[in-house]
Amino acid sequence: MDQKAQHYENESFIVADPISIPHRFSAQADIEIAGLFAAVFAWGLRKTIISKSLELLQLMDNSPHDFILNHTDQDLQRLEHFKHRTFQPADTLYFVHFLHEYYQKHSTLEEAFRDKEGGFNDLESGLIEFRNRFFDSEYALQRTKKHIPSPARKSATKRLNMYLRWMVRSSDRGVDFGLWKNIKPAQLYIPLDVHVTRVARHLCILSRDKNDWTSVVELTNYLRTLDPADPVKYDFALFNMGLEGERF
Repeated sequence: MDQKAQHYENESFIVADPISIPHRFSAQADIEIAGLFAAVFAWGLRKTIISKSLELLQLMDNSPHDFILNHTDQDLQRLEHFKHRTFQPADTLYFVHFLHEYYQKHSTLEEAFRDKEGGFNDLESGLIEFRNRFFDSEYALQRTKKHIPSPARKSATKRLNMYLRWMVRSSDRGVDFGLWKNIKPAQLYIPLDVHVTRVARHLCILSRDKNDWTSVVELTNYLRTLDPADPVKYDFALFNMGLEGERF
């Protein structure tokens, strides 16, 4: 597992992965915003995810933070026809609304992942509270809520866990960003997708047959026995071994 993780975690991984989207930027807020959209769009073919993310960023003049803070009503009209699968224009506009309100008060999206106690000690609680904060608005749409999952709803929360991996894990190997310092790599949960679960079950390190939050915790707890400080580094091994159909 260590060998596979090290083999796959390198800059060549970036090109065909949605993480290539935030890698187009250097300013932290741009990375956070571009990364959030890319992560939320991350279901289906990776080629399509990247294409739709680039399309949205172009509508934002490839300056997501500036667009979020300073857009006009006329600027928003550009977004009225953007969609990706079940992510419709109304969802895009609400995301922009939330981010506009948020970045007027905060410099980093990490603050939105504070746990119920107001700190960063319980990331499961932080994920739950992120969703609560995201939809704490009179303009929140019921239809948009499906795009921000939560452990409280037993969801595997794959896309947010992937986003957190991007923002939190060290940038030393050139893939993840290591921008957020309050959340530690040891606290992260594995992004559970079909490739990861197939390999994990084949290796007998995941026993459950459901892709839910309980399975996330089970697999992450096992990975913490391999590397307590950085369990999610094994995402690279499990995902790529599944994607490439490696034989065991």
